[in-house]
Amino acid sequence: MKTAVEINHLNFSYRNTLVLNDISFSVREGEFFIIIGPNGSGKTTLVKIISNIIGIQNGSLTIFGQPVRDYTKRLLARKVAYVPQAPEVDFPFSVRELVLMGRAPHIGLLGIEGKKDHEIADRAMAFTGIEHLADRRVGRLSGGERQMAYIAMAVCREPEVIVLDEPTASLDYAHQVSVMDLMEKMKTEKKVTVIMVSHDINLAAMYGDRLLLVKDGRKLCIGKAPDVISGNILEEAYNCDLVFDKSPVGDFPRVIPLPGRYKPSDDKNGEK
Repeated sequence: MKTAVEINHLNFSYRNTLVLNDISFSVREGEFFIIIGPNGSGKTTLVKIISNIIGIQNGSLTIFGQPVRDYTKRLLARKVAYVPQAPEVDFPFSVRELVLMGRAPHIGLLGIEGKKDHEIADRAMAFTGIEHLADRRVGRLSGGERQMAYIAMAVCREPEVIVLDEPTASLDYAHQVSVMDLMEKMKTEKKVTVIMVSHDINLAAMYGDRLLLVKDGRKLCIGKAPDVISGNILEEAYNCDLVFDKSPVGDFPRVIPLPGRYKPSDDKNGEK
């Protein structure tokens, strides 16, 4: 299997604070790869670097075997689409107009969408199940509908890699499963590599082909769910006692936190 994304000895600092510390890993083409870890572990910074939202300071990043520095911004934007956590909605656009923005890297200098672009946008909305919302203002959508609209915009770009930062945060169970099922569909039907940050360990275990566990900007463990979601390593990462068993709905592990067993540490709060 080919490698879609490869990171070697990546370090990143905000001012004088080290956020990513010598991280190395690779993501296989067509993989559903999920990054987990406590708040402040550097997950958001990591996916923003993969998406070229922020640049590399030290280390290397290759996309399909080519160093990221060798890509033009336009070509890289065609390869990799990024869906942020809790997208802002301070603009008066319809869902259709938002989704069409995903075509920007494919549109000429005049920035005018053609018939093909509109057809691709229609297919993206149908794929994500929001075609009935096409003419609704983005600011009037529910949280789950808005998240799907931003995913549709990413789908409209026709990327080879889609990167999502906490797409299920603050969503109810139905919308969480809808997002995860949609990413599985992206992988199987569109052959897109999916890289996702998630705080929900059990969802990650259900859907992820492989998981990456990070803490304090360091890679603690990488592998299939049973290799990562077990033993002392997860308790060390989250500073609490956990119970592990097998999920009743499939052949993957389940983790349950024990009430009153949080172990305070000197870790800083807040995601980076």
